[in-house]
Order: sequence, then C-alpha cells, then structure tokens
Amino acid sequence: MNPGQLRPTLRTTIARMEHELTAEQDCFVFGIALDGRGGGAELTHAEVAAHNPLWLHLDYSRGNALAWMIRQGVDAQVAESLIRPDTRPRAFATGQGLLVVLRAVNLNPGAEPEDMVSLRMWIEADRLITVRQRRLLSIQDVRESLQDGHGPDSIGALVIGVIERMANRIADVIEQTDVRLTDFETLAMQPEAAESRQELMALRRQIATVRRFLAPQREALDILHRQAASLFGAEHAFALREQADRIARHVEDLDLLRERALVVQEELFNQIAQQQNTRMYVLSVVAAIFMPVTFVTGLFGMNVADLPGTDTPQAFWIVTGVMLLLGAGIAGAMRMRRWF
Repeated sequence: MNPGQLRPTLRTTIARMEHELTAEQDCFVFGIALDGRGGGAELTHAEVAAHNPLWLHLDYSRGNALAWMIRQGVDAQVAESLIRPDTRPRAFATGQGLLVVLRAVNLNPGAEPEDMVSLRMWIEADRLITVRQRRLLSIQDVRESLQDGHGPDSIGALVIGVIERMANRIADVIEQTDVRLTDFETLAMQPEAAESRQELMALRRQIATVRRFLAPQREALDILHRQAASLFGAEHAFALREQADRIARHVEDLDLLRERALVVQEELFNQIAQQQNTRMYVLSVVAAIFMPVTFVTGLFGMNVADLPGTDTPQAFWIVTGVMLLLGAGIAGAMRMRRWF
C-alpha cells in the first residue's frame, strides 16, 4: 500500500474513533468529586478517572453508556444490567460492589406520578455510578446540595441522600392521593357523585401502579441495608434500614388507600343503583295507576258494533269519571300500603 492510499484509511479510522468516543461521552451527564465536607467539585468526562470518592451520573439513552462504563472499569455484565430498558426494583451484590435498581415517582412537568422513573446505581466503596433515562428530581436535589456545600460527605451518605429524597417525593404523592381520596369520600354522599367515577378509576390505577413498584423496592432496600454494613459501616446501614422501613410504610399506606378507593367506588355504584331503582319504582307506580285507565280506554276504543254508550251524550263523562275514580282508588290503596 502506497502512502497515498494510507492517508485516507488513517483519516477514516481516526474519524471513526473520534465519533465513537464522542458518542460515549454523550451519555455523561455530570461527575462530582466529593471533598468529604459536604461539598464537591464538578468534573468533566476526561477528569473522572483521577478522583475518589466520585459520583458519576449517566443517561443510558444518549450515546454508548455501556462502552463508557466498561472504560471506567465496571464489569461488562454489571454495565449491561445498568442500561437494560426493562427493569424492576432489585438489588444484588458482587465481589466488586452492589447493583441496585429503584423506581421513583415521575414529577417532571407534564408527566404522571405513576409513570415511575427508573434509577440504577452501581455502588462501590469509593464510587457511585447512577444511571437514568429520564430526569430525576431527587438526583438534582443532591447535586445542588453538594454545590452549596451542604451535601453528603461520603459515598454511603450520598446513596442515603438519593434514596431519602426519592422516599420524600413518594410520601408527598401518597399524601396528595390521600387528600384526593378524602374528597371523593365526602363527594360520595352527594347526589352528583356518579359524575366522578372516571376520576376515581384513574386514582385507583395510580395507586395500583405506584404500589406495583414499591413492593419489590422494599425488598431491594432491605438487601441494600444488609450489604451496606460491610461496605459503608453500621451507621449508614442503620440509615438505609430506616429508608427500607419508610418504603414498607408507604406500601402499607397504598394498601389502605386502595381499600378506601374500593369502598368509595362501591358506594358510588350503590348510589347509582339506588337512583335507578328509585326511577324504576316511580315508573312502576305510574304504570300501575294508569293500567286500569288504559284498559278502559282500550275497551271503549274498539271499533265494533253495539258498543254501549255510543248514542248517549253523557257516556263520555261517565267513562271519564269511572277512569278517574279507578286511578284515584288505586293510588289511594297504594298510599295506604305505603308503597310511595
């Protein structure tokens, strides 16, 4: 191969390598080197390798996050688990660290809280890698606290801070759901309650969706708590245990909210059925009163010969009086029996 042929091939290879490196860097959201005093220094993607303790935050939907994490020394199987699209809350330990997958309520503008956001964490003694697809407000809160100098002072405290803020927002959503359900319980006693059935069904779906992910998250945090003692120490393990207990209480609160929503929905159905029964009862009473009258009008309306009263001028008023007496008599009899 002559030099003229080598240059285009070399340029193509360099361009391809630069493109791949740029794609890997696109997944990098931010990196922070903790200073141990509640603060941290923001790092670029090129500076992260020389700092400990370190927090890296990635977006696996942008660029090649898998290759970037492998470059940072993360095991390939762990890195693949961190970018897997479909996940459920879980946790397991390896020889190098701890993989934790959690779900947080989606409080981004225009999103529904039950459309929960997945957060994946790879936890080592001196490094935390968090991976997400959609923006998570709890991550932003912890980042801002580090920028203000009032944040976590270690990796263990950083993990606790992220989980605590996620649990706080879950508690806020549950509290808002409780307030809305209380309004539905008050409304269920009013006649226009049937119009709120669709809103109540949407609330029940929200409760069911949030609970679906919180139940396994309780187990994941329990595993994290048991492994944290050897990774961070007893103090941080106790704090993680408290967060696991909080999630357990949230699950119990959601169970109670679900039962209350079911009771309210049953009350609404009973109220609708009662309204329908009342209307059918009124129609039945009216039909019973006018049934003899209808019989008389049908009888005297027959177009046959020798019909009595056809030649009598007073026959119309006599038949009308008889029909009024029949209707009044039936209505009086039903009233005496307290049928209405």
